[in-house]
Amino acid sequence: MTVISTNNNVLTFINVFTVEPENQERLIDLLTSATDVSVRYAPGFISCSLHRGTEGTKVTMYAQWRSAEEYQAMRNDPKPLPYLQEAMTIAKFEPGSYEVVKTFEPATE
Repeated sequence: MTVISTNNNVLTFINVFTVEPENQERLIDLLTSATDVSVRYAPGFISCSLHRGTEGTKVTMYAQWRSAEEYQAMRNDPKPLPYLQEAMTIAKFEPGSYEVVKTFEPATE
């Protein structure tokens, strides 16, 4: 389960993919398949959430991993590779790794 907190010792990856609107659903299917067949079983995987841009040209994956090394090991696994290779033929990939520095809750009166 995704937990966003400054107290968690996790590495967050926010990966933004840009696609033509006609390819958005295909990209979601490819990322879902890659996650289902391999990524979610990888050592160090904590969680991920897949987001569809409402304008039709973005797909964003928010993923949490225990370490950059474990994330890289998953990237070197050949099982998800066919899905990711196809995804790169229809999408531009903008990866990013982050640490949570602050979270906000609704104000109480």
